[in-house]
Amino acid sequence: MTQQRSAALVGNPNAGKSALFNALTGARQKIANYPGVTVERKAGRLMLPSGEPVLLTDLPGSYSLTPTSPDEEVTRKVILGEFPGEPAPQVLVVVLDASNLEQHLVFAQEVIALGRPVVVALNMVDLAERDGLVLDPAALQEALGVPVVATVAVRRRGLTELAEAIAAAEARAPEHHRPHVDQTERRVTAHAIAAAAIISETAKHRLHSKLDRVLLHPWLGPLILFALLFVVFQAVFTWATPFADALEAGVSWLSVTAKDILPAGLARDLLTEGVISGVGSVVVFLPQIVILFFFILAMEASGYMARAAFLMDRLMAMVGLSGRSFIPLLSSFACAIPGIMATRSITDPKDRLTTILIAPLMTCSARLPVYAVIIAAFIPNRNVGGGVGLQGLVLLGLYVIGIAGAMVVALVLRRSVTKGAASGFIMELPKYQLPNLKDLLIGLWQRAWIFLRRAGTIIFMVTVVLWLLLNFPRAEPGQNQVDASIAGHVANGLAVVVEPIGFNRDIALALIPAMAAREVAVSSLATTYAVSAPDDAAVAVKLGDQLRANWSLPTALAFLAWFVFAPQCMSTIAVTRRETNGWKWPIFMLGYLFALAYIFAGLTYWTAVWLGLG
Repeated sequence: MTQQRSAALVGNPNAGKSALFNALTGARQKIANYPGVTVERKAGRLMLPSGEPVLLTDLPGSYSLTPTSPDEEVTRKVILGEFPGEPAPQVLVVVLDASNLEQHLVFAQEVIALGRPVVVALNMVDLAERDGLVLDPAALQEALGVPVVATVAVRRRGLTELAEAIAAAEARAPEHHRPHVDQTERRVTAHAIAAAAIISETAKHRLHSKLDRVLLHPWLGPLILFALLFVVFQAVFTWATPFADALEAGVSWLSVTAKDILPAGLARDLLTEGVISGVGSVVVFLPQIVILFFFILAMEASGYMARAAFLMDRLMAMVGLSGRSFIPLLSSFACAIPGIMATRSITDPKDRLTTILIAPLMTCSARLPVYAVIIAAFIPNRNVGGGVGLQGLVLLGLYVIGIAGAMVVALVLRRSVTKGAASGFIMELPKYQLPNLKDLLIGLWQRAWIFLRRAGTIIFMVTVVLWLLLNFPRAEPGQNQVDASIAGHVANGLAVVVEPIGFNRDIALALIPAMAAREVAVSSLATTYAVSAPDDAAVAVKLGDQLRANWSLPTALAFLAWFVFAPQCMSTIAVTRRETNGWKWPIFMLGYLFALAYIFAGLTYWTAVWLGLG
């Protein structure tokens, strides 16, 4: 009985293999998992022009035959026929993205060097032409020594020619067989082959190449990235100030109006001191959140964020991590929970564990209200030269300290409890494009809604509970209500522990509910000062003014230092427990983060006092 002919589609991720596979096989396909691994196996029947069927397999995307992930391991084993009972495919169809030819040619050379029958599908040529790049398949075929067919899978262009090339493929070595070439030589050759295959390119396409030469330059690239981040944090304060002031005035007006309309009593106090002062003190920072995410979403949509990850790969390698850790850590700037969950893409277990343990050091958006209220209250709103605002500069500094702290911790962990070598990292760089305004607006609405939903649920509930603890038991005539309350007694006990680092009782009281959500620290302070206010008019005083009246500058700076390092919310701890399958590492995370927060808050406070800042 003659064995059925077989072929396999191979190539980098995002080369369009799945679209080509679907176009070639139609409904004649089935999906399962490879034996022993949870990697999807897609196989289908391709009908050749002669009517003969070919078993076609769509292999997982791969950058190299030296695997760094389960997907790449499966691809290697299938190509080499290392799965028991499954012979190697007779023909390998290498799928290339025509618009990113140079990158994809590196892996193509490695496959061709195996000396097996190979056909190249030059896919998505329509998108390349749309971007101003026209290629010559014949020149590419001459350089590679194997048949090259131009295809557009989604429009079914070139499918017949590709099937004919697969049918005609012979079991012979390619014409240009170079089996002993390293990755660096392949990259040099790929550049030369791609350049020779270009028939024409527009100024737009050349501009993209020039942008990469600048933005990915080993020295200029990081400087540009840092300058961009500098602009972002300047804008967070400068652009947001009018909107934040308007929201703050609205909250104050609402509080005063409620006191004028409602009869005196605990119900009115709960509404004004708990709900309006507590939740309102967080909502006023919505403009800063929106502006920060506007820049993040714009950088992602434009294709620059992937370049930032590429630039950060060198920094990651210096502390024992790979560039694979960058994307989860970048996600942690929004929230550590999706960041920790994104570490599932990291194949090395020690690399993954290290990334999980340092993710809380990335400055999540929940910290922004805390930073913003303290900076606005204690850092003068003035320029330090060249139109640079001091407040934005301090905010940038806090983010940089968090990143630097994470890198130092990663270095220590990789040389101790998570010791191991860093793995390699390759990633696809998307095309540059102008962000779509509609997509940006949708993304901003989603982020704003998440923030407001937290304010209306977690922050609301915690604030109400805190208000109840601050108001019972009721104070005797002439006694301060906070001193008499349950919360006051708890805070007095904790204050003994945090007093050496410059924290007062009010801060001690805010640290406990902040474990539910970082923003609650702001609402807790607002509620505490509202409850302790001696008269109704004091409730309308801005939180910043209340902080300045009760805190010194060294205390405020120590508070900022605490929140740079302090453990994340309890949801983050729960996700860490789930991702590490136990309580060992979450407890370790809590311990080292609390220790860092306490030490650096203390160092900040005593240094500021020594410098005579307050």
